[in-house]
Amino acid sequence: MAIYLIGDLQGCDQAFARLLDFIAFDPGRDRLVVLGDAVNRGPDSLAVLRRLMALGDAAQCLLGNHDLHLLAVAHGVRKAHRTDTLQPILDAPDRDELLDQVRHWPLALLEHGWLLVHAGVLPQWTCEQTLQLASEVQEQLRGHDLAGFLRQVFGNLPDRWSDMLRGPERWRITINALTRLRFIDTSVHASGSIDFHFKQEVDRAPPGLVPWFHAPGRRTEKTPIAFGHWSSLGLHWSNNALCLDSGCLWGGNLTTIQLPAVGENWLQTRAVPCPREGKLPPP
Repeated sequence: MAIYLIGDLQGCDQAFARLLDFIAFDPGRDRLVVLGDAVNRGPDSLAVLRRLMALGDAAQCLLGNHDLHLLAVAHGVRKAHRTDTLQPILDAPDRDELLDQVRHWPLALLEHGWLLVHAGVLPQWTCEQTLQLASEVQEQLRGHDLAGFLRQVFGNLPDRWSDMLRGPERWRITINALTRLRFIDTSVHASGSIDFHFKQEVDRAPPGLVPWFHAPGRRTEKTPIAFGHWSSLGLHWSNNALCLDSGCLWGGNLTTIQLPAVGENWLQTRAVPCPREGKLPPP
């Protein structure tokens, strides 16, 4: 059995189908994990969700910021953005089934010793703590009042972690780290805070901003982590962290790796080229 990880799809279903053909993916034998942001901005988010659903237990998707935005728009918590391409999902006859699928996606997984997240992990968190915090949010997402929960979790504060955080503040920073994190700001506090503003290449970052995977004292340094979200970073391996968002939406590639078995240290990367589908520069 092979386990494949795939970077952000963002509604690029044709590229998704081509990549599955390219790796000869067999749902009866293999497994696939999409690292979040399955939907939005690309041309066919509805087809992506239906393809994932058709793959059944052979496919798993992490919850990314665009997927969470879809849930919020569908439940009247947020307004659609002008660059969104979510309306076909909202108008679909199987919308309820598709949205229920999305709300059950996890925020973090551990596969073959790899920690899988959409965006990043705060330096204070261990692997076990990351999975526990994700589980706390997942329990709320799957609860009886999804709209009420979503109304509490959008926003940028708190931007610094504390073990004393509880309730909505704890959920909010957990979601922001796992679905939005790129840089840690070390310019004010030694422990760092989440920077929500700078989204460009690492070598253009202002003083004090460091990629989350280079944050001082990161407690997950010994755990290999795979993530997406950061298209301007591209396919990138550094400090035991692998970015698989190679910019499919923006005319780059859709990339997958086959996870090595526990104890093995090789990585096999494959990719298919993508036409530019996005109408604006990457967020």
